[in-house]
Amino acid sequence: MEKLFHGGDIYSKRDIPKNTKLIDFSANINPLGMPQEVKRAIIDNIDLYNNYPDPLCAELINEISKHENIPAEQVICGNGAADIIYRIAAAIKPKITLLTAPTFSEYEEAVKTVNSSVRYHFLLEKNGFNLDQSIFDKLEPSVDLMFLCNPNNPTGIPIDKEIVMEIAARCKVNKTILVVDECFNDFLENSRDYSIIEELGDFDNVIVLKAFTKIYAMAGIRLGYGLCSNKDIIDRLYKAGQPWNVSVIAQKCGIAALKETEYVTQTKMLIKENREYLISKLKLLGLKVFESQANYILFKTKNKLLQHELEKCGILIRSCGNYVGLNDTYFRIAVKAKEDNEHLVRSMEQYLDTIEVVK
Repeated sequence: MEKLFHGGDIYSKRDIPKNTKLIDFSANINPLGMPQEVKRAIIDNIDLYNNYPDPLCAELINEISKHENIPAEQVICGNGAADIIYRIAAAIKPKITLLTAPTFSEYEEAVKTVNSSVRYHFLLEKNGFNLDQSIFDKLEPSVDLMFLCNPNNPTGIPIDKEIVMEIAARCKVNKTILVVDECFNDFLENSRDYSIIEELGDFDNVIVLKAFTKIYAMAGIRLGYGLCSNKDIIDRLYKAGQPWNVSVIAQKCGIAALKETEYVTQTKMLIKENREYLISKLKLLGLKVFESQANYILFKTKNKLLQHELEKCGILIRSCGNYVGLNDTYFRIAVKAKEDNEHLVRSMEQYLDTIEVVK
């Protein structure tokens, strides 16, 4: 079987000392855990699980429509955001796809299934991996599909809304479909300042991706959605995948989660405080740290064995060696609860003599 390259692999066998607690910093899940109302929804609706789910997700879509202030007919739900990404590839069948690099690997994996040629716009370390105006040199009419991750994964750096709108406008002129992945947007302190959802009515060539996976700690339930003002695109996305792709449990949990507004507010505060703590500590260890605004942090070290050394302490971190534009000196960690973060720092300090200052 092919090796998995995403975070969150807590299932593979590892040589970890007996009775050592496994702490997963490789997956960027809300450290508050699943909201209580979501847990209650799982239990309260248990008698419904013998039925087929609603293939149209009508009740859930109605709640998403109200939550995002967008017409219900502009919403499509999926088995996680990844399901929507693969539907987009199957529906659009792009000959040429434009990606920034580094970014989420699943975009490329999805378009490869339809034999799309991939072009990269490399984000430069010397610029802090920020997206700038040089992207417009790559926005050619020959590009059929483009993905933007905002904030980007694995850097945690958001793209200014004005730039996203400029890109959307250029793509519209070029007849390019633009997918803006906002799955980590809700972790941003000023999330609305970066989201393009309110402008979707002006761009019928734009699809926005959102997910319950990270912000509501529902990764195992699998639920995401896409937003698009173009009815033809929505219809094509529906036809591109299997029916009943969103389970009864996922639909009920999604409805419950959208009511958890205070939970999201608490999450933003918790992430900001703990992210600032981790960034300051990592810098003191001599690591090169990139200024994330999300719930994960990218850093660089000359110690390529760091991931394996931390596993001895029961800590999993994400090697970024398989990201296009990065190598095995880059690692990503999630921002977790205070106690876990402190344990990570203490464990890294054990290897301080093997960690060299990276400039």
